[in-house]
Amino acid sequence: MKSNEALSYDDILLSPQYSDIRSRSEIDTSIDLGNNLVLELPVFSSPMDTVSESEMAIALANNGGAAVIHRYNTIQQQADVVVTAKTANPQMKIGAAVGVTGDYLNRSAVMTALEVDFLCVDVAHGHHILMKEALEQLRIKFGKDIHIMAGNVASLSAINDLSDWGADSVRCNIGGGSICSTRIQTGHGVPGLQTILDCAKTDRDVKIIADGGIRNSGDIVKAIAAGADAVMCGSLFAGTDESPGKVMQDKTGHRWKIYRGMASKEAQVEWRGKYSSHEGVSTTIPYQGSVETILEDLRRGIASGFSYSGARTISELQAKAEFVVQTTSGLSESHTHILGRKW
Repeated sequence: MKSNEALSYDDILLSPQYSDIRSRSEIDTSIDLGNNLVLELPVFSSPMDTVSESEMAIALANNGGAAVIHRYNTIQQQADVVVTAKTANPQMKIGAAVGVTGDYLNRSAVMTALEVDFLCVDVAHGHHILMKEALEQLRIKFGKDIHIMAGNVASLSAINDLSDWGADSVRCNIGGGSICSTRIQTGHGVPGLQTILDCAKTDRDVKIIADGGIRNSGDIVKAIAAGADAVMCGSLFAGTDESPGKVMQDKTGHRWKIYRGMASKEAQVEWRGKYSSHEGVSTTIPYQGSVETILEDLRRGIASGFSYSGARTISELQAKAEFVVQTTSGLSESHTHILGRKW
């Protein structure tokens, strides 16, 4: 049996470095992910039916990021979402999720005809023969003219294989999302930061998307410093005006929206008419207002994080970053703690 230490985002901090950055305006967070996919803000929204549809896509694009339109609908419904978004902003970056069986080739053909900027081959366990076959078929059908993102994976061998099979970028992390229960249900997974550290050792020309467990701008900075080229977020954007679904209000005036994992029992029954093993939950999340405010806070926090390492670009951050492991006491100290103090 192999056993290795594995670090999560809360286990580490970045050690501040000398900085000659006088203003956050000097910092450039843009990233070229290859195959004509360039983002000003290295942030994607997750392909979930309570996160990414047209309004989220418009907001992300207006702020330099990109949404991945979920696949838990008919091809026509997904196409309508893409058309609505691109009509509002024809220059936007937008992606569309597809699966690895069933209608994935037809769905991909419709999405590419609508000129999405990338396809996202979206499955829970990406290091799988069905992923291999799907990537190979997609490359046969569309050649190298479309950026293909794939995942999810949690190891160096997996990201290498997906790259060899045809992926331009790979979503890295299994079971780390806030509503994902894969690690509990199956016993499998690798903590999020460790996944990035491991996958960043690849010698392939492939980009790393840190997907799952990202809760704030600090986690984004840590993920990029560890080797990620961009991040993908779900819970950060759920509960906003731009996420799908109605804002609900209880008798006390508390407002909320539904947020669910796509492997939850509720999601599977709605979209497939049945469920097998459920590896997620359906829950509520507090109403958060406009995602524009969240994105602006993320942008500022990321820029501040870069400046603490004296880095103006993603590549500089990755070159200069120095991690320290913190204790549980250190983690407690890292959070604001005056509210719990006994005077």
